[in-house]
Amino acid sequence: MCLLSGILFVLIGFLLWLTKIFGIDSIQTFHQILLDLYTRKRSHWILELFQVDEESDHHGGELVAAVLKAHNINEIFTLCGGHISPILVAAKNIGIRVYDTRHEVNAVFAADAVARLRQSVGVAVVTAGPGLTNTITAVKNAQLAETAVVIIAGAAPILSKNRGALQDIDQISLMRPLCKYVARITCIRNIITVLKKAMHIAQSDTPGPVFVEIPIDVLYSYKMVLKEMNIAEARNFKQTVINSYLLAYISRQFSGGWVIRESMLPIPVRTTFPKDNDIIKLMHMVLKSKKPVLIIGSQAVLAPVSVYELKKAVKTIGIPTFLTGMSRGLLGQRSPIHMRYNRKDTLKEADLIILAGAVCDFRLSYGRVLSPNANVVSINRDRTQMLKNEGIFWRVNLAVQADVATTL
Repeated sequence: MCLLSGILFVLIGFLLWLTKIFGIDSIQTFHQILLDLYTRKRSHWILELFQVDEESDHHGGELVAAVLKAHNINEIFTLCGGHISPILVAAKNIGIRVYDTRHEVNAVFAADAVARLRQSVGVAVVTAGPGLTNTITAVKNAQLAETAVVIIAGAAPILSKNRGALQDIDQISLMRPLCKYVARITCIRNIITVLKKAMHIAQSDTPGPVFVEIPIDVLYSYKMVLKEMNIAEARNFKQTVINSYLLAYISRQFSGGWVIRESMLPIPVRTTFPKDNDIIKLMHMVLKSKKPVLIIGSQAVLAPVSVYELKKAVKTIGIPTFLTGMSRGLLGQRSPIHMRYNRKDTLKEADLIILAGAVCDFRLSYGRVLSPNANVVSINRDRTQMLKNEGIFWRVNLAVQADVATTL
């Protein structure tokens, strides 16, 4: 009985593995594979197994562009390279503007600027190897600035990894410390899923850069990849086995690539909203204070609240306000509550200090400028930034881990 159960378990595991390898997601797909194997419509039985459309001129770049379009991306920034050309061509064909910069670092800086000014996500597409390494300063800047930037990079063919291919480096390890999410797409049918996830993660909770690597043999058409593979004529059994392996490898990459299994529309962005109890506590603290001060940081201007709604909320609160980072200019030139000078002295005299996305780093002397007698409220999406240097030079009375603008 145990032996039978073990055999059944192994068989089920093997069948699940086969469904994953061949992209079988329904009885209809399995039936179609059996039918095609019987009728032999394609040039090789392996192509029948993987349901490859060997006559198609479609390429992975078209799916990348389609996902970007579905996410309301109006422009991408790049420095053109052969590894990523299909994305650029496809994007232009469907109305996405392609801006070619002089250096990849500027492509990411531009994407960063778009994300900040539009309260959205910016996209940079760069070629493999040096194209990606050139972006590092801008990617780190986006990480520190908490900006939603998606970096898409080309890469060497998967079978050529670590074999001395053109511009082949370990890009995933390079980008992992800088990004919220890193991924490598190894077959066409995963393009939509991975890019949607990357877009979602970049904008959710505390925004930041994400990285997606797409090898060149996933971006170009089946015909082009097969041609560049340069499969030799099978003159003996060994070459036949090698050819079958190479054909199976390519076929898996393109298996079901043009069957749209899911919507390309965005996954709803996840935002942390304040708790009712925290709002009530904050309201009472403001009402009881005699010398309250509000310090607004860059995080306050993130979506989903528009800057116009934020401005209205700050004016309604009506307490002296210092603006820092991306919030500068929020209140205009003549606002009576906008404080421009003597911040250090003001903070020493305050009895309530609200850090609305402002962080106690070097800009606030690590918290030393805050009055030790004041009640301090820190509002931030990120707990680490919310409590930076807390307990060393300052103490928090109310910590609200939530979207800053929504809280205000």
